[in-house]
Amino acid sequence: MIISSIADGLTRGAEGVAGRVSEALFEPVIRLGVTGPARAGKTVFITSLVANLLDRGRMPGLAAAAEGRIVAAFLQPQPDDTVPRFDFETHLGALTGPAPHWPESTSAVSELRLSLRVRPSGLLAGLAGPRTLHLDIVDYPGEWLLDLELLHKDYAAWSAEALERLAPLPQADAFRRAVRDADPEGPHDEPTAQALAAAFTAYLGAARAAGHAGGTPGRFLLPGDLAGSPVLTFAPLTPSGRGPRRSLRRELERRFEAYKARVVKPFFRDHFARIDRQVVLVDVLDAIHRGPAALEETRRAMAGILGAFRPGRNAFLSRLTGGRRVERILFAATKADHLHHSQHARLAAIMVALMREARDRADFAGAETASMAISSLRATTEETRAHEGRQLAFVRGTLLTADGGRGRQAAFHPGDLPQDPALLLQPARAGAGEWLDGDYGAMRFAPAPLTLKPGEGPPHIRLDQAAQFLFGDRL
Repeated sequence: MIISSIADGLTRGAEGVAGRVSEALFEPVIRLGVTGPARAGKTVFITSLVANLLDRGRMPGLAAAAEGRIVAAFLQPQPDDTVPRFDFETHLGALTGPAPHWPESTSAVSELRLSLRVRPSGLLAGLAGPRTLHLDIVDYPGEWLLDLELLHKDYAAWSAEALERLAPLPQADAFRRAVRDADPEGPHDEPTAQALAAAFTAYLGAARAAGHAGGTPGRFLLPGDLAGSPVLTFAPLTPSGRGPRRSLRRELERRFEAYKARVVKPFFRDHFARIDRQVVLVDVLDAIHRGPAALEETRRAMAGILGAFRPGRNAFLSRLTGGRRVERILFAATKADHLHHSQHARLAAIMVALMREARDRADFAGAETASMAISSLRATTEETRAHEGRQLAFVRGTLLTADGGRGRQAAFHPGDLPQDPALLLQPARAGAGEWLDGDYGAMRFAPAPLTLKPGEGPPHIRLDQAAQFLFGDRL
């Protein structure tokens, strides 16, 4: 084990030195991580960002594009042969085709390389020709980052916490019954373990569908080729002693430890540790719409996710990441097009307040951070209407049906967000059951049909400003 750890460390160190030398002498590489909870808009963000870097007519906020210094942009094979390619062309076709629809959500790690030919600025503008910079975009589920917390817990502590945090759902009751009927101290038998894991997975799926964040393990709902394997066949049990050898409890404990060693650690070592810049997407509007409990749960989940961006917090994570730290982190509240532009500053302020704890931790680790309200693909238009003697700001778009299809056109006023974010965050922290001073609605809109001019990418809100913060300094 010690020899293996030393070998892994030497290998990662050599790879790191080789990468830095190559970047300094030849073509620099920026690895941009894109993450966030389910339905935050990761796939749409990457698709629209790449499309708008290929056709930069809507990117005035990206300095290199506004100054005309990006000579060309083109897609290339990504450098990691074992990582699936982000299916940019299929996702772009879904968003811009004759019957536009939202693409499939992130379910695993994927990667895309976009290469940019850029002319230098400043004193070097007349002395050097264009250089090539590679932007490697890594898409991964935010739920996987929550598994970082498992590395610091044993099976008993995780079980106690998981059982305590069960949301009030029918699937939670079914899982509690399965735990109650099992004999943790009795001999392990595989049908019982599988039944417990299936009931717990069903609960996690129902919790996510209901908008509850923060469930671990993150891979249970996105198992990939691990589906059905023992490493994903465990569940929390009522805490007590460890139990005798070959008991159900001891076997599930062993699988829990195997999950940490064979699933969680390799993800952080092979993918997360190599990220330079990071964007964290959050659907704040949906959390507000679902009420104080959902907003507080989102805050806690994001604080847990952002724990992964503090490699100095403990020696173990520092070893996994080779001491490397993310340089810049953008916290982006998505779906700003669901609000009139007059509300965007308030949404951004709520995002700042919501992420304050996580941002402070990231800042302490040396990362530069920013928050903003964005829309990766604008699906609505704005209008103002008179209503009961006053002017109200509306957004208009095509409603999304329950099955994901395109419904009727509708104008929608979601309610005014408070100027002071504390009016939302304080009741959420205090455990309020509902909002007292506001009724915040939410609608789901389908993508709008697009007619793009030559040189224009899909319409967006502040995607260019997001790009400028994330990697504009390297252009």
